[in-house]
Amino acid sequence: MSDPLFDFTDRVAVVTGGMGKLGRAYACALAERGARVAVVDTIADAPAGDAAFVAHLAAGRVAAFPADITDRGALEQAVDAVTAAWGVPHILVNNAAIDAPPDAPLSENGPFETYPAESLDRILDVNVKGAVHCCQVVGGRMARAGRGAIVNISSIYGLLSPVQDIYGYRRRGGEDFYKPVGYSVSKSAILNLTRYLATYWARAGVRVNTLTLAGVFDDQHPEFLKAYCERMPLGRMARREEAVGPLLFLVSDAASYVTGANLVADGGWTAW
Repeated sequence: MSDPLFDFTDRVAVVTGGMGKLGRAYACALAERGARVAVVDTIADAPAGDAAFVAHLAAGRVAAFPADITDRGALEQAVDAVTAAWGVPHILVNNAAIDAPPDAPLSENGPFETYPAESLDRILDVNVKGAVHCCQVVGGRMARAGRGAIVNISSIYGLLSPVQDIYGYRRRGGEDFYKPVGYSVSKSAILNLTRYLATYWARAGVRVNTLTLAGVFDDQHPEFLKAYCERMPLGRMARREEAVGPLLFLVSDAASYVTGANLVADGGWTAW
């Protein structure tokens, strides 16, 4: 028998960045518990190799609604389509985010003093303005309906400074590499976006919380993994499915009295 606290039958969820690895995991977990899941992403087609996600797409429990969250007009059109198909969403997972990719120009991953403004603009545009747009467009509809749950995904790098030593292997290899500031600034902003909206919408029945995650294993460079895991109390990176349980709790009826909170699932990283 399913637990009614975690039964999402006939609820509608919007997952941004839903074609990414974590986004697909969130979408599958919600669909498996009865939700209809709208994946909002700039990528329209499901990546090959994720059989569970593809099966949910084929069954109609998950559907793609392509949109760029930095474009409010495009986002409104996508959410209008979700609402027309399934009704006003009950759940919003603000998962979409970008960082400087591993193959970014060295200027993006160099010293703070020369960090390019255009890189900062691009990251804040998606990670902060995009999240604000989603809360305005989806959360506004939820508030008018008198119910809803929003989870904004943040990072340990929004709580603490990056440990630059774990990237030392790149400097030893001759690169002037530092984890850049843009991602940290953006994920820190998410924390107060949550607090602001939790109080703003509390009487409208919309709960807003943050889920703060540490690194998720994705075949990272062996030297990075070694340094990272030595610093991690649990001694390893997270598996992507380990982000699912905390997410499900925050959007479920089990968390009906939880709003404005930051649930930290980080393997103990921030306990040092």
